[in-house]
Amino acid sequence: MSELTRIILASEPEVRNRSLDAFCQSAGAATLLSECAALDQLRRSSDNLYERVRAQFFLYAIHRFHIPLKPEVNEIGFVPFAATEHLLKRRFDEAIQGLLKAQCEQGPSPAISSALAAAYHGLGFQTLADQVRRSVRSVRGNQWMSRIGHPADYPLTIRPELLTPAANGLYPILREATPVRMDLSHSGWSDIFFLGMDFPQGARVLNVSIDLAVRGRDASPRPPIEAYLRVIDEPVLRL
Repeated sequence: MSELTRIILASEPEVRNRSLDAFCQSAGAATLLSECAALDQLRRSSDNLYERVRAQFFLYAIHRFHIPLKPEVNEIGFVPFAATEHLLKRRFDEAIQGLLKAQCEQGPSPAISSALAAAYHGLGFQTLADQVRRSVRSVRGNQWMSRIGHPADYPLTIRPELLTPAANGLYPILREATPVRMDLSHSGWSDIFFLGMDFPQGARVLNVSIDLAVRGRDASPRPPIEAYLRVIDEPVLRL
């Protein structure tokens, strides 16, 4: 088992929380490329979301910050045009396959590593977004959001009070102000969706709702999120 794979799969905190940067700085290019191959295999084969995403971001960091700086790496490399097209169209898996093939043919280079870093970075967030989307849709109360085919299917309605115009012809305005969530046990805000799915011990957090203020400008804290709703009698946007 590769060293970085062992770090991701470890259950002991002293192993699981080892610094990726410290390992990469002391490793040569050949070692890092071998580790990348093992990590790529892990992100393809693991059923655990936490392991897959952590492997993808390890791969991003290695290609972005470490492989281009190794003296054994070629200074010049060519990124296949097809891989660039896949990246622009967010087809990250296809881009990675083409880039790894180019790396095998040309050898490692800053150009190919830069493209691989972008692909792994995008894939990591895409994996998270897909999982959050599946989780949201699995709750019955949320399923209507992805099943609306006609305005008549929309389950929410406007309250009668908002449908009665005032004497000047304008409809009432509904204002909603809400605080923001802050996680005191992490670095401010943590991705509970991610942590709670396959690494629940990491989702043991202390959340509070807070109001915010700019020191020296605002008289007192207030809810930082505001939304306004008013019924209009003529369409503004036609889709």
